[in-house]
Amino acid sequence: MSGTLYLVATPIGNLGDFSPRAVETLKSVDFIAAEDTRVTIKLLNHFGIKKPLISYFEHNRIQSGEKIIERLKSGENVALVSDAGMPAISDPGEDLVRLCAREGVQVLCIPGACAAVSALAVSGQSTQRFTFEGFLSTSGKSRAEHLESLKNEKRTMIIYEAPHKLMATLADLKETFGGDRELSLCREITKLHEETIRTTIDGAIELYTSIPPKGEYVLVVKGRESSDKPEMTLDQALERVELYRSEGKSLKQASKLAAEDTGYSKNVLYNAAVERCQQS
Repeated sequence: MSGTLYLVATPIGNLGDFSPRAVETLKSVDFIAAEDTRVTIKLLNHFGIKKPLISYFEHNRIQSGEKIIERLKSGENVALVSDAGMPAISDPGEDLVRLCAREGVQVLCIPGACAAVSALAVSGQSTQRFTFEGFLSTSGKSRAEHLESLKNEKRTMIIYEAPHKLMATLADLKETFGGDRELSLCREITKLHEETIRTTIDGAIELYTSIPPKGEYVLVVKGRESSDKPEMTLDQALERVELYRSEGKSLKQASKLAAEDTGYSKNVLYNAAVERCQQS
């Protein structure tokens, strides 16, 4: 009978956030797979946990993942931890979970701290609908494509960023969303110098031009409001509808896709397209 993979959330700053269940789980498994064993050993020592450690991170995930799966299939139980927060979220642990799903190995989650959700909760932005974007790509092309895909996003957006890259990211966000877009910057969550700044993209740029950014940041960006004026004219938006129609899409499908591209309501585009067809 196969063992169980436990996804164990670790503190993102304050050790008091490590749950009794998490401690008991780490004490009960056969071994622990860690993003960085040097970081994890400090956590284990603090809570008096003595278990074998192996490394599992981005650059060895394929080789290490196969070994972990074999041990799980032989009946051993393993806990997967990241340096901070929930493993498998914006983390190579997602590959290990996928392998377990393919091999029929049980996966259980031991919940705990998560920087993204914590930042969203204190941001003051809408929490009804949101999208987690993780770290933006450092590749120019991929980064531009990523931001372009968010240009008309109406949900609240959550982005992770390191202090030395913050200014460049703020500049890119300004180019994408405009300087007056509301933004909350949450840094050092649960740590001694925890701080949440609620401002605009321009306000953040002005602030950190005079004060060097310090600590790890979670950026919570307000989504586009429905009342925002579309950048395209209606005629240009209808041309986008026709483009999708030429690809074999139905008028309903084409209107929906064009609405996502342009910011116009799909009903507005559909009715306008029908009216244009009737007039021609």
